[in-house]
Amino acid sequence: MTSATLELPFIAELARDIRSTSGATATVIAPFTGQPLHALPLSSPQDVADAYARARLAQIGWARAGFAHRRAVLLKAHDLLLSRRESLLDILQTETGKTRGQAFEEVFQAAGVTRYNALAARRVLGGERRRSGLPLLVTTRVRYRPKGVAGVITPWNFPLSLAAMDVVPALAAGCGVVQKADNQGALSILMLRRAFIDAGVPADLWAVVTGPGPEIGSAVTAGADYVCFTGSTPTGIRVGEQAASTLTGASLELGGKNPMIVLDDVDPHRAAAQAAYACFSSLGQLCVSIERIYVQRAVADRFLQEFSTVTRALLLGSGLDYRADVGSLTSQDQLDRVSRHVQDALSHGATLHAGGRGRPDLGPYFFEPTILTGVTPVMLCFADETFGPVVSVSVVDTEQEAILAANDSHYGLNAAVLSGSARRGLRVAGALEAGSVNVNEGYRGSFSAVDAPMGGVKGSGLGRRNGPEGLKRFVEPVTISLATGVLRLPGTGSEFARLVGPMALLARTLKAARRR
Repeated sequence: MTSATLELPFIAELARDIRSTSGATATVIAPFTGQPLHALPLSSPQDVADAYARARLAQIGWARAGFAHRRAVLLKAHDLLLSRRESLLDILQTETGKTRGQAFEEVFQAAGVTRYNALAARRVLGGERRRSGLPLLVTTRVRYRPKGVAGVITPWNFPLSLAAMDVVPALAAGCGVVQKADNQGALSILMLRRAFIDAGVPADLWAVVTGPGPEIGSAVTAGADYVCFTGSTPTGIRVGEQAASTLTGASLELGGKNPMIVLDDVDPHRAAAQAAYACFSSLGQLCVSIERIYVQRAVADRFLQEFSTVTRALLLGSGLDYRADVGSLTSQDQLDRVSRHVQDALSHGATLHAGGRGRPDLGPYFFEPTILTGVTPVMLCFADETFGPVVSVSVVDTEQEAILAANDSHYGLNAAVLSGSARRGLRVAGALEAGSVNVNEGYRGSFSAVDAPMGGVKGSGLGRRNGPEGLKRFVEPVTISLATGVLRLPGTGSEFARLVGPMALLARTLKAARRR
């Protein structure tokens, strides 16, 4: 089965779920062929406003339905995602150009995120007692109230997993969602949504809109009670500024120039295989993929030789099956950017060890996984995110030199350390400035850990998704205190005068007892 055989009536049926009354459409291209896949309906700012109005009405009932109801619905959606995985994989490959194995990572991640949030929401958000400042006199509890309707802006590169990591915790917390899908990933998101609607999520609770980012993305941000954005750092800064202008909270997962450190106690062959997947999965079109490698001199020659051999052996392909190791870039813009970075590096003296060229014989946007050495600050790919299958390898003498080089970046999303010693790898990992660090893996360890927070530092973002932190984005904590009536609190000067001594004694007693 190839991308050209996806049934157009099925695509049209999915596209009808987009909130669109504008009559305008955009042509979406199938990356494997470069041919038009379908005409995507586009939304207007009024469509976004209408979506928020409907979602707010639906959210009232959804929040009141309670944790048990939401848990049952989300767990049913989890099962539907797994049972529909073949259709999800077909659509995801056709829209993004990735391999079937790397598409399955997304389906698996979406299911895991759904299961986690369904089962964790009550424990994390069910409310809790907190210690009172006046024991016996006052009791204190914290309750969590859903913020309302979240605005979610999702890119094209990982539409299933990135959508799930923002939308599902919002639903589990009792919120509604208005989501802007990128044109190139809209079908995947719509099929993900369809599973949740079929499981019992009210259709109006989760709306999908499309259209130009400056217009529709701005409308989504303007209407939201909380904003989730995934994309480039410059755009994320603009989204954050717009959200801040109305004191609306936001989580922003932005760009990365992710480093890997290869220590001198590794098995070079094993390290090369780990590095290849970390760099070239989804052909590098992944926010947490590795673009910089710092290898210690003692193993540098052997590692580079093995890494080049493994990379040159990767099988490029466009089949909707599991034969290919890497797939295609997603668009002409992606191909142009990757080509520009490689040619710029070579023209300034970098050395090519693998790849470096397009493969139009396989499809219009295929590009071979590329390894460069001798990359210097004058080159585009030195500090700027390529977001494609290009990695630079640099030799360092010491751990400290590697750590300093890895941290010398405007970004701080993901990092990796390869070592023959877990203790040594963890020690080096603790010195890296990144929101997640993987030891003896590139990104999948932290990316799949849905019980742990994920996000960036420095120019790579703000806030966290996944884990309890990801759920608490979508609620407002409310502190509720109750006076027990055991003793009336002082209200007049004379009452304070009588109680100052006992209250000071109480403070000393609590300190002595190590009571907070």
